[in-house]
Amino acid sequence: MYSPKFTITQAILKHIGAIEAAKASIDASPLIPLYERQFREEARVKTIHYGTRIEGNDLTIDEAKKILAFTDLKADIESIGSKTGIIARDRDIQEVINYRRTMSLIDKIGAKQKIKYTPRILKHIHQITVNRLAPLSEIGKYRQVQAVWGNHKTGKVFFRPPPAVEVPYLVKDFLSWLNSATARDTHPIIRAAIAHYCLVAIHPFTEANGRTARAFATLILFQESYDIKKLFSLEEHFDKNILGYFQALAQVSEQKGPIEDRDLTSWLEYFTKSLAIELTRVKNRVQKLSRDQHLKTRLGKQVVLSERQITLYEYLQEHEWLTMNEASQILPFVSTDTILRDLRDLTKKSVIKRTGRTKGVKYTLKN
Repeated sequence: MYSPKFTITQAILKHIGAIEAAKASIDASPLIPLYERQFREEARVKTIHYGTRIEGNDLTIDEAKKILAFTDLKADIESIGSKTGIIARDRDIQEVINYRRTMSLIDKIGAKQKIKYTPRILKHIHQITVNRLAPLSEIGKYRQVQAVWGNHKTGKVFFRPPPAVEVPYLVKDFLSWLNSATARDTHPIIRAAIAHYCLVAIHPFTEANGRTARAFATLILFQESYDIKKLFSLEEHFDKNILGYFQALAQVSEQKGPIEDRDLTSWLEYFTKSLAIELTRVKNRVQKLSRDQHLKTRLGKQVVLSERQITLYEYLQEHEWLTMNEASQILPFVSTDTILRDLRDLTKKSVIKRTGRTKGVKYTLKN
């Protein structure tokens, strides 16, 4: 049976510690439902957009949002393109639609009680991911040809995966380990990272192996209590440092010998660091927005503020008053009219009060 080789380094421990701290903070934060829904939807859009962009999709995130907001899943690509006003390759639109369905499947499976990871689940993920993008003979079926893996943007080939004849046995061996008692005792983040690498390295399918591997790794996190309110997107982090992502995978794959003999330590360091960075960012944002609970306690009612308004409110928590000049400095890329609307809204909601006239106007927190 497959037994991954790696060393738990100080870097990995540090990253997992940061992940656990962020997870605890996010889970405990009194984030109001409106913000949680907003954050979750943003993370979903980013996961789908960047998850397909990594592999060559040319749509912008705004175009992806329009497609994801399109509710008629049975509509044809031409109809979606026409009704959303998006001019793009049919393939790009289909990839986004497919990955939305893939993420819905991950949510559904991940919500179940302890599951057994099977080839059927893996193939189901692939089947949805490449729907209408690959020949029927390749959808949800292991590849029958030799493949190469590389950076689609540069054309650089990083390594040649195992021969097609070995794929069923390698997948079976890997999943046997993943379902074993030994593996179940391994931290879920390490398990997800190992799954991510192994599926990329085995390259079970003719195409969409990257999307399938990332989705499967996400399934492990969601299934094993690390969904973290589904507020994060590792895909965004990977795409924004795409060369580092490919290099981290290639560094392991360039080792001589079969997959089971490769040392995964460097990849685990990269994966845990990436997740730590992303979750720390989410934690900081959640903590900032959960200041609303403080407002609710002070004002006796729930108050929903925009991020700009929260910035103004936090400034007033630390300073006696706020002028328009100071507001413009802390919101440098926001127009004066927008800031004035925010201040009027805060005044209307009884969060702040206005004193003085014309250039002498000051804003203070309302007692």
